[in-house]
Amino acid sequence: MNPNLLQSPALVLVTLLIKLGVIASLASITARFERFRRLLFIEQRNPRQKLIFAAFLGVPFMLGVLARLLLRYQSTDLSLEMTVVAGLLGGTIVGLVVGMMVSLPAVLIGHEILAAPLAVLYAVAAGSARWVCPDKEEVWKFSPFIDLSLYRSIKRRFKHPAMDWQVLFFLICAILEIARMTFGGMAPRLLFYLHGPQAWTKALIVLGTVIGVGLPVRIWNNTRIERKLEEQERLLIQARVDALISQINPHFLFNTLNTVSSLVRFDPDTARTVVLKLSNILRRRLKTQVHFLPLKQEVEFIDDYLDIEVVRFGRDKLQIRKQIDLDTLDLIVPSMVLQPLVENAIRHGIGPKIEGGTITLRAHRRKGRLSIEVEDDGVGIPDERRDEILESGIGLKNVYERMKVLYSREFSFLVESTPGKGTIVRLEIPELSGMETPVSVEPASGER
Repeated sequence: MNPNLLQSPALVLVTLLIKLGVIASLASITARFERFRRLLFIEQRNPRQKLIFAAFLGVPFMLGVLARLLLRYQSTDLSLEMTVVAGLLGGTIVGLVVGMMVSLPAVLIGHEILAAPLAVLYAVAAGSARWVCPDKEEVWKFSPFIDLSLYRSIKRRFKHPAMDWQVLFFLICAILEIARMTFGGMAPRLLFYLHGPQAWTKALIVLGTVIGVGLPVRIWNNTRIERKLEEQERLLIQARVDALISQINPHFLFNTLNTVSSLVRFDPDTARTVVLKLSNILRRRLKTQVHFLPLKQEVEFIDDYLDIEVVRFGRDKLQIRKQIDLDTLDLIVPSMVLQPLVENAIRHGIGPKIEGGTITLRAHRRKGRLSIEVEDDGVGIPDERRDEILESGIGLKNVYERMKVLYSREFSFLVESTPGKGTIVRLEIPELSGMETPVSVEPASGER
């Protein structure tokens, strides 16, 4: 039976509605593939990316042509629409590859020999339109739902003459469908096309083709917009983290230089040692411009920092203990997370205490989370300041803000303090393993 025989208006309308549903469904399914979403985000694709992009477009719609040939479902044949979409979004080469893929079953199984040359026409027309369009974003703005906007656009162009690319894309889709119906009418057994008995049904077929091209463009453009928003959000988070880290480094540097300036007059050798320790710290920070690293690197950094602080306070007034489980050393933590906590304990806990005190560092795993504690036996936090401890200063507030940016609600940050006895700052974050080999750290209450 010839599939291009005269069809009733009702059958044409039902076929068009099903066809639009099919193309919208396939476009939505395709947009769920992460690799396809990445390709949508790229405007200038290399040859390999073009082939992968063409495969994503061609394979599902080639199956639609097969369904039309084998099952007589005319609404699944979207060869014209998808070839034009491929040409508009990927260029002439992508359009040609997709056109050959979707026309291959028609030529080999249905003996519709005009399908291949017309696919070339579709691809060249759409690819040329993309090529001459100076702003490729105009392609992504194409929408089939133009209603009065087409009239407003034409009216605006008469006032300010210029090329309206949306009108051009609309006309290309309409002309290509008219050309298919014309060639199909001359050789009905050599080309598949939808045929309406009246002029208004033919107009509906043309409009259906325009909508069939515009639907996947709009669906995939929404995917691009979502991905752009995600990228902007990621860059915003990156900027916030960079800003918070930049607050830590000058604070630490300022305090260390004050220590050097106090030593340089009466103990120049010790001042020189402190300067060398500081240079080691700065060199490590410059070489490691990352936001996450293994806990063992943070511990190494704290060792250098504490060497400076022990010189400043004296070994008899500042003692350091570490209770760090060995199986935590490879776990990933935010960079510069320990230093502000230790610095805060020394400045506000041990510093005001005449006889000095002890800083204890702890790290252990618990129920899939990494728990880090910095405890001091200093003066503690007065009751009247406890509620505002995370709202003032740089150290604790900075760490707390960074944890909110990096982990949202997947962390806990607790400050427990008893006036006159000391303070414990406990941080729990999700456990994330690294690939580094653990190094030895004194595991239990050994004095440094």
